[in-house]
Amino acid sequence: MQYYWLNRNNNESLIIFFGGWSFDYKPFEFLECGNNDVLMFYDYTEPLLPENIFDEKAYKNIRLVSWSMGVFIAYYLRDKLPEFSYKLAVNGTPFPVDNTRGIPERTFNLTLQYAETGLQGKFYKNVFSNDEFLDRYNKAAVERSIPERVAELESLDKFIKSQSLTYDGKYYDSAIVGMQDKIIPSKNQINCWNDIAIKLECGHFPFYNFNSWDEILQCR
Repeated sequence: MQYYWLNRNNNESLIIFFGGWSFDYKPFEFLECGNNDVLMFYDYTEPLLPENIFDEKAYKNIRLVSWSMGVFIAYYLRDKLPEFSYKLAVNGTPFPVDNTRGIPERTFNLTLQYAETGLQGKFYKNVFSNDEFLDRYNKAAVERSIPERVAELESLDKFIKSQSLTYDGKYYDSAIVGMQDKIIPSKNQINCWNDIAIKLECGHFPFYNFNSWDEILQCR
């Protein structure tokens, strides 16, 4: 797993962000951090936290934002993460491959089979809800290589299959559900989250609908 400080300015508040498969920090640099340090995790080829990553500073307020595959990874790592005052899932569930609560198995398998081709363009056309957002992404696109991102998905496939997936129903406080999500069907997300779902008219990548991390966290 890799990490990147989107903001590190000795603030009293920390936002920990788990990104989605195939992404890195580059598309998120536009979000205003305000009075928050923001630490992003990505690349789940090895779903292990870096050693001593949380030992440097005691924050008064720590909040979690996890997106897409990051929703599952953050929940999997929950016993190794700090205590959060608020935990928000965004267009993802603790069941990453699931016909009723996550990505349908057939969809995931096709994505895996054609990952290299999809990452050349088609996958991102499904991630973003319109051409304007896709064009905006292309101006600050992921810098990781396609083979590296394919290897990440192959590793995730093996890792997910090795897990007995369960959810305690209590970890996440709220969950943003994009009603135009073409990656994880909105009905599957709602099946998972029930009464904590926040339904928004957005696609799988909702971040261009916001200007700051605080604005995302205020969406309740």
